[in-house]
Amino acid sequence: MQFHLNGFKSRDPEVREASPHALPPGDSVPQQVDVLVVGAGPAGLTMAAQMANFPDIHTCLVEAKEGPIHLGQADGIACRTMEMFQAFGFAKKVEEEACWINEVTFWKPDPQDPSRIVRHGRVQDTEDGLSEFPHVVLNQARVHDHYLAHMRNSPSRMEPYYARKVLDLKVEEGAEYPVVVRLERSDAAHQGQIETVRARYVVGCDGARSAVRGAIGRQLVGGSANQAWGVMDVLAVTDFPDIRYKSAMQSPHGTLMVIPREGGYLVRLYVEMEKLGEAERVSARGITLDHLIAAAQRILHPYTLEVKEVPWWSVYEIGQRICDKYDDVPAGQEGSRLPRVFIAGDACHTHSPKAGQGMNFSMQDTFNLGWKLAAVLRGQCDPQLLHSYSSERQVAGQGLIDFDREWAKMISDKPKLDGDADGQGVDPKAFQKYFEQHGRFTAGMGTHYPPSRITGEAVHQSLAPGYTVGMRFHSAQVLQINDAKPVQLGHAALADGRWRLYAFAGAQDHVEDGHGLRALARFLAESPDSPVLRFTPNGQDLDAVFDLRGIFQQPHTELAIESMPLMLRPPKGRLGLYDYEKVFSAVVRHQPNIYDLRSIDRAQGALVVVRPDQYVAHVLPLDAHAELAAFFAGFMQAA
Repeated sequence: MQFHLNGFKSRDPEVREASPHALPPGDSVPQQVDVLVVGAGPAGLTMAAQMANFPDIHTCLVEAKEGPIHLGQADGIACRTMEMFQAFGFAKKVEEEACWINEVTFWKPDPQDPSRIVRHGRVQDTEDGLSEFPHVVLNQARVHDHYLAHMRNSPSRMEPYYARKVLDLKVEEGAEYPVVVRLERSDAAHQGQIETVRARYVVGCDGARSAVRGAIGRQLVGGSANQAWGVMDVLAVTDFPDIRYKSAMQSPHGTLMVIPREGGYLVRLYVEMEKLGEAERVSARGITLDHLIAAAQRILHPYTLEVKEVPWWSVYEIGQRICDKYDDVPAGQEGSRLPRVFIAGDACHTHSPKAGQGMNFSMQDTFNLGWKLAAVLRGQCDPQLLHSYSSERQVAGQGLIDFDREWAKMISDKPKLDGDADGQGVDPKAFQKYFEQHGRFTAGMGTHYPPSRITGEAVHQSLAPGYTVGMRFHSAQVLQINDAKPVQLGHAALADGRWRLYAFAGAQDHVEDGHGLRALARFLAESPDSPVLRFTPNGQDLDAVFDLRGIFQQPHTELAIESMPLMLRPPKGRLGLYDYEKVFSAVVRHQPNIYDLRSIDRAQGALVVVRPDQYVAHVLPLDAHAELAAFFAGFMQAA
């Protein structure tokens, strides 16, 4: 963490200086805002927390509930989501409090006595080296708490406006603030009061029954598996040996999934219930908590389960539904209209909770959108950029729906018993294999954005095969040469809207001045074609839009910080202090070398361009100055 840039401050560095642009929260919502975020769930809070880092953009978050939640439905946090939390500064806090999911065990009917279950498999939850972060489980409400703290401590000092329900929304084309939203208050002191907000953009994160989605004419399309499931968080006494492992049980009495929770004692149980009739809703069955407990006890036989306390439980039916677009522009009109209203999270895709993707995928939606809205509102990027949100995330969402449909079907199928001749049901070994094969997807690493204006063609992919263009930047340890501190390279990527330029030096770039990394730094600092000079506003720090980082192959003892180009130690802030944390050695004692881990060409080196949402936008030769300039000129606007 870097602080004291603009003068010494003797206080908590996580509480950043309040901006003069910050709007103090009042009793009524502002009448005009740049961005109105509807819904303070995971997607809405990710959006609001990101926009809170841009105090010059007036953002307002409204939520229909009376206040913050204390118990959340979601709990699984994928490795990829933890990487995103690092950008907001609270990954380590989540890591310390959460329950880590390290292994998964699989249980099936005992071939000798099918009424009993026996363990038949055990697999590692995520493959080695997939991420520097684990897969963890933590109550959704605690995730909300971390986002709310980030917003409260941001330069914007943002706070949600609770007890506001969207009545209607309309877009008045041509107006400076074209989206008009009417809100009804439900708090006791202002019951029924109507407030009107005009916004440049609206982001609907208001759940599966989204009023914002309805207002723009989008529909969730899909179907139901006609299968009822129950879920409950329990404090229980049991002799089941894997109660602190993530476990999947198939038995003649149904399927049960065990998810250990934070704190060492709490456990979540997903329990298969009755098959529903065609067009039947789960509410018609009158399923009670006692029904859930009894079903879990039957499935666990011969093990016992004595439930002592149930903090939360629910029943639901499995279904997969998705919108065909995630904004208000009709299909085919992208060339003539710009989006003004967006939907994210459950507002545009719903699915089963079995793969633990609901909260994770929802947050990735708005992490994709937030930096784009900020770049457009700040005049950094062409507004056409906003079309890329729907085109990127809808395709990713469809991939999730397809995966979830197959996974949920396997979970709900009866187990195929040894010796079954009818071929019905799912083989427990096939069930386990499917889980292993899709481990990267469930860890959040399955998203691969296709080539576009903001994601280049993989022409030079051979320079760094470990950094696939269109996929997330995979961090690894490097050594800061200024103080010999081992750090994760990817942790440079904060949720601040900046592009990262990771320049991996060629073999002789530490001493040769005319090409490679040093020539790239000179181009960025001096050439009229430099994206740094073209797109960084006057008066802002040299790295305000593009954050260049240099990684060298030599040990840190052979690298001198004072000999580095100015782009790698830029003077910043009102005092002109040098930033010494932009140059690294790939040689870290007792750690694999990042050049080997990511297969980076040692002779030539490589430039890895990373988007503000941590996805690799391009891999280029270090001397591809014109190609780099042309890429950014394709969507950015001169300062």
